[in-house]
Amino acid sequence: MKKTYKIEVDCANCAAKMEQAANSVAGVESATVSYMTQKMQVVFAEGADPHAVMENVLSVCKKVEDDCEIFGI
Repeated sequence: MKKTYKIEVDCANCAAKMEQAANSVAGVESATVSYMTQKMQVVFAEGADPHAVMENVLSVCKKVEDDCEIFGI
């Protein structure tokens, strides 16, 4: 399952850090963050609960960029 989330991030470097963090979360098959469009596209692993996975994605992203936001979780 693939879903796109609206994000708020301050810079391209921050977006890259968010992408790396999101890709480290169990249940994420792949995550791509675009600073220019302020969007994160996430492909969930088969059988993963998207809501629970995105709560974990937000948690790890906040550790690398504490002022980032992910909307629509």
